[in-house]
Amino acid sequence: MGAGRVGFLILASLAVAAGLLWAVLDRSHTGPEVRSSDSRATGAELYAQHCASCHGSKLEGQPNWRHPLPEGGYPAPPHDPSGHTWHHPDAQLFGITKLGGQATAPPGFRSRMPAFGDVLSDDEIRAILEFIKSTWPAAEREHQAEVTRRSGAPRE
Repeated sequence: MGAGRVGFLILASLAVAAGLLWAVLDRSHTGPEVRSSDSRATGAELYAQHCASCHGSKLEGQPNWRHPLPEGGYPAPPHDPSGHTWHHPDAQLFGITKLGGQATAPPGFRSRMPAFGDVLSDDEIRAILEFIKSTWPAAEREHQAEVTRRSGAPRE
């Protein structure tokens, strides 16, 4: 099995673990969707301030994001349609952002994703995620919404 496939499997496991951990930590959280253009504008500003240094100003991620780094972990993935963000339900994306990747990582995996729960409010995290989703083509947005519906977790 190639390094890229192993990396993808690790990232998929990370996403599942994040969703499960988030569901255990906060089953009562059912925040409303952020849909207003004001919230997306706020999300864009917050993304530029807190996310773009790793995930890119155009959501392009870091080069070779599917290949492990020598010191462990992976480069930051893109949040544009070329990445896998749109493959995951809202609760997983929210949990990874709030709790950080290491809190939700499978054993032995080193995540470089920091936690933003002490830096950003839940509404700010939702605004960032809504901004990211607003940049996707319709097919990716529809797929992600369906993945969220099928997950049974609340839509963020």
